[in-house]
Amino acid sequence: MNLANSNAQGTRPKIVGQMSDLIQEFEGKTFEEWAIWYQECYLHAIEKATDKVFEMVESFKKSIELIDKKLISEWVKDLVLNETFAGLNFQEAILKKVAESKKTTYSFSTKEEESKGIDGYIDTIPVSIKPITYKTQNHLLENISANMIFYNKKKDGLVIEFDF
Repeated sequence: MNLANSNAQGTRPKIVGQMSDLIQEFEGKTFEEWAIWYQECYLHAIEKATDKVFEMVESFKKSIELIDKKLISEWVKDLVLNETFAGLNFQEAILKKVAESKKTTYSFSTKEEESKGIDGYIDTIPVSIKPITYKTQNHLLENISANMIFYNKKKDGLVIEFDF
């Protein structure tokens, strides 16, 4: 459900309201009061959200039927060859650019460090390099003890964000 909702954006504020604001507007105390208040304020929000998620689940069902071994093989090949090559080149370019901006050096992590989410070092500072989309994805099980560098691929190059 989470994956379908994430793709469908069924529970975005434009559909169900901005929950952090709504809970502050709510003057009741109990769950029952909240449920009544919310559903009176947002008459069809749950139905609209449900419809969006349901449509995505139905789309997933149709898509799953189209997946065969050949398609999986092509996907794995692209991931292992193309994406790895591009990703490692991005990492080096990003490390180099950040190090230059800080007037210092960079280095790559070891295999052991990489397994902990550390992609390299700016001087002696451990860093993890992630696409900008990482900020909005759930990574509850991931605990990276490094400064984050985010990048966004644009037509004219990479946009890099960091704050250390």
